[in-house]
Amino acid sequence: MDSVPTATPPRGRSRSSGAARLPKVDASMVLNGLPDPVLVVDGGGEIRFVNAEAQEFFDLSSSAMEGMPLTELLPPDSPVMGLIEQVRRGSRRVSQEGVIIDTPRIGPHHVTVQVAGMGDPADHMLLTIHERSIARKIDKSLTHRHAARSVTAMAAMLAHEVKNPLSGIRGAAQLLEENAHEQDRVLTRLICDEADRIVALVNRMEVFSDERPLERSDVNIHTVLEHVRNVAQSGFARKIRFIERYDPSLPAVYGNRDQLVQVFLNLIKNAAEAAPEKGGEITLTTAYQHGVRMALPGGDTRLHLPLQVSVQDNGDGIPEDLQTNLFDPFVTSKVNGTGLGLALVAKLIGDHGGTIEFDSQPRRTVFKVSLPMYDESQNSQNIVRAKGGRGTR
Repeated sequence: MDSVPTATPPRGRSRSSGAARLPKVDASMVLNGLPDPVLVVDGGGEIRFVNAEAQEFFDLSSSAMEGMPLTELLPPDSPVMGLIEQVRRGSRRVSQEGVIIDTPRIGPHHVTVQVAGMGDPADHMLLTIHERSIARKIDKSLTHRHAARSVTAMAAMLAHEVKNPLSGIRGAAQLLEENAHEQDRVLTRLICDEADRIVALVNRMEVFSDERPLERSDVNIHTVLEHVRNVAQSGFARKIRFIERYDPSLPAVYGNRDQLVQVFLNLIKNAAEAAPEKGGEITLTTAYQHGVRMALPGGDTRLHLPLQVSVQDNGDGIPEDLQTNLFDPFVTSKVNGTGLGLALVAKLIGDHGGTIEFDSQPRRTVFKVSLPMYDESQNSQNIVRAKGGRGTR
């Protein structure tokens, strides 16, 4: 942006040399902290500034977008152009719901667009894109918590009600096999093999019923992502192009390193399987969300989850009929999938006190994980727990 206006001091506060001076606020930092895509367009229709969310939304960097005519980003007949024209003619602020923004890079998005005059410079306009209501966003980000609770109860039930009878069925089949004819042994062997397969599935689910306290510490999320990317590129994602958009100043996550590795390994594996065989891309993004707190239903607890990690692929997208129950167990579009990968992710993110949400369009599916930040007081609490909860009075 060309200039940043100096804030007027509050009434009653002296501007004398002896008084403490407030630091100047960088307008670009404020705009980059907003959760919605924001663009500044000048009187000639050129993009002068884009915030971080706009870069992610349009899948273009600021260097590519700033200086670009808006008509190269959006079609000339887009309703956005009509809103801009209204502001040029004197309207202070206009908005329109249900606008479809569709570009070759991002696919169609149903959004609300607001255009407002900036005043300084006089011919500049602020274009804000609201992808969905905050209520829907919170509801969607908490969906995984209900899924995690349901799969935990199911895992405890399966371990007791399924594994014990299966061991009896398998034992009976082995006894029958000892005196059976050769043609009947094929059937007893089939019974044993299928019993073993079900036990293996139940064993995989038993991790969901693990209610032990999570051991957490300060975790460098970039180290976790680098490790997972190396694992992926040496195996299932060797043909995938990885794009990294990291915030190097991101503070440590308050979490369990091994479980976070499992979370992002599952998400990246899903992304790699969804990406096209030719031209497959996975974008890993980290960002700090200023002032983001989320209230949980049924209580006064507000989660401070400023650290966001995104995994995005350019595949065909998630089928619409699966999206509502995506984090539930056994929900999958894969031919040989068990549908436990995202259920496990939901459980582990819930154990961290975090949230996960997703947005899926053709050529752009992104999972966003929000996590808590580490501070020294949490380390002190962990030390007390390690000593059996005894502390000084």
